[in-house]
Amino acid sequence: MTTVTAYEAKTHLPRLIRAVERGETVIITRHGKPVAQLGPVQDRRREEIVAAIERIKRARAQRAKVSLDEILAWRHEGHKY
Repeated sequence: MTTVTAYEAKTHLPRLIRAVERGETVIITRHGKPVAQLGPVQDRRREEIVAAIERIKRARAQRAKVSLDEILAWRHEGHKY
């Protein structure tokens, strides 16, 4: 975690943004007191992906297991040859 003054934050904003992109958190102080925190945005899409994976796992656990022979038989189902 990095701590900078408000003046430094204003002066070096591009550098601070690069640090945040790398996952760092930056605390901005005014007169020695923390007043703001700059940090990475929580990736909402990642949360949605994790939730979808959990739903898939639960759905798979409720279904009967499929054998390799069944899968191989299905691959030609509906073919005309």
